[in-house]
Amino acid sequence: MRIGAVLLAAGPGSRIGGLPKALLQLRGLSLLEHHLIALNAVGVSEIVVVTGFYYQSVETIAQEYPVRVVRNSTPELGQASSVRIGIEALGTEYDAIIMMLCDQPFITRVELALLIQQFTVQTEALGGLAGSPIIIMIPQVQGRRGNPIIFSGAVMRAILDSADKLSCRQYFDLHPELITYLQTDNANFVTDIDTPADLHLLA
Repeated sequence: MRIGAVLLAAGPGSRIGGLPKALLQLRGLSLLEHHLIALNAVGVSEIVVVTGFYYQSVETIAQEYPVRVVRNSTPELGQASSVRIGIEALGTEYDAIIMMLCDQPFITRVELALLIQQFTVQTEALGGLAGSPIIIMIPQVQGRRGNPIIFSGAVMRAILDSADKLSCRQYFDLHPELITYLQTDNANFVTDIDTPADLHLLA
């Protein structure tokens, strides 16, 4: 199974005082590096890193890894614009796509492997990859939707073919019937750095 990934690292970090979340440090490495290491560890075929605010610093680190960097020239338009740029760069050749945020400090190869394993189970239940299954899988912890998410190549193609240039979230909102929730007690899927108070998680 060919898996592509989009790692979003374009945000301004405005809610944590203007700090680039991708460059926050955890155990001696930036969150960006932790995520790139995890994605490579689970055998992702291609990783697209979307930069925007702080692009120079973020790209300097990203380019040390086997990734493709694309820059959002208008990151002030919000996350949806970065998502669209990322999936357009990744293309339509993949069986599964992981959409990943840079502000989740404890997403590791363990969480990614679980997503991929459960996606594979769902794919087989729908007849396998040959049938181009339409799958959107979102982790859910005690009723809370989490990240990263994984979806099938058929979903990717539908999003890219949409006349309105939909983002992933817009497409998902239009097609809730396609979503499968991965029920888990793993709080790492819903832990992120969203406010200055959250920075203690990195200590």
